[in-house]
Amino acid sequence: MKFVDEAYIDVSAGDGGAGCVSFRHEKYKEFGGPNGGDGGRGGHVFAVADPNLNTLVDYRFSRRHDAKRGEHGMGSDMFGAAGDDITLKMPVGTIITDAETGEVLFELITPGEVITIAKGGDGGFGNMRFKSAINRAPRQKTPGWPGEKFNLKLELKVLADVGLLGMPNAGKSTLITAISNARPRIADYPFTTLHPNLGVVRVGPEQSFVVADLPGLIEGASEGAGLGHLFLRHLQRTRLLLHVIDMAPFDESVDTVAQAKAIVNELKKYDPALYAKPRWLVLNKLDMIPVEERAALVKDFVKRLKFKGPVFEISALTREGCESLIKTVYQHVKAQQKAEQTPEVVDPRFAVDPE
Repeated sequence: MKFVDEAYIDVSAGDGGAGCVSFRHEKYKEFGGPNGGDGGRGGHVFAVADPNLNTLVDYRFSRRHDAKRGEHGMGSDMFGAAGDDITLKMPVGTIITDAETGEVLFELITPGEVITIAKGGDGGFGNMRFKSAINRAPRQKTPGWPGEKFNLKLELKVLADVGLLGMPNAGKSTLITAISNARPRIADYPFTTLHPNLGVVRVGPEQSFVVADLPGLIEGASEGAGLGHLFLRHLQRTRLLLHVIDMAPFDESVDTVAQAKAIVNELKKYDPALYAKPRWLVLNKLDMIPVEERAALVKDFVKRLKFKGPVFEISALTREGCESLIKTVYQHVKAQQKAEQTPEVVDPRFAVDPE
């Protein structure tokens, strides 16, 4: 499932330090001459492609990124120190565009690739630079050059790490609103979601994953019924499926176990590989069930469904249980990413001869 994750940032490289006007003042040296040093270079702004990142969510919380300016020159032939550089970590595949002109400036393609997105200004000249045979005591100096400043747009085509499955009105849109930055339209009737919604779930600094809310599936989706069949193929790229169950349906005659089995059957019909993906149960809307009845209801549901995987009890509306869910999902996604990046090493002693 490909979506575009966007962020806007302002970057400023450091200005160069100004040159210094100074003369030697030493005992017994009446004409010491100029000794004003140059200013230091301003800090650069770099970007590095970090394979451990998969979203731009952190740049929505920190828009301004300024490098330090260079120090001014000083007397005694001392040059100013260069300003500190800053390095911005970005996911591989990030496209950096000038937000004002729309011109594509850079694209981070290779993991570990480093580019300079804003150069620091050079330092100004001190008066020792202007000394000549006819100008023995120059009083000229130059200011530092300004650093580059840009208003940048970051774009990243992302794949959803986690897909939300469920019947219409199971609370998937409410859940993605509760745990991410996505703001889908929500209403109390089926088929509220008419197109996929993508949300970035921020677990901590440089810790996030991407979740997609798909239109609700109904029985017969693999043959084209409803809306969900249009997006089933996108789930093939996800690492984990969360099956959201409405534990308090409006119609009390609805058999939630039968609905859950129907969705599982649709996955199996559409693609056995999709059916074999890790799938967790998320039992939603438990806030609408009396506390004393919840344990028995959940136990009976899981037993009748014959589900053996992880089960999470939540309320997307009150966010009860959501924090535990997203932390566990993040750990699973990172473990899968690490496994995908680390090639399996086979000991030659145990290698199987293909013949």
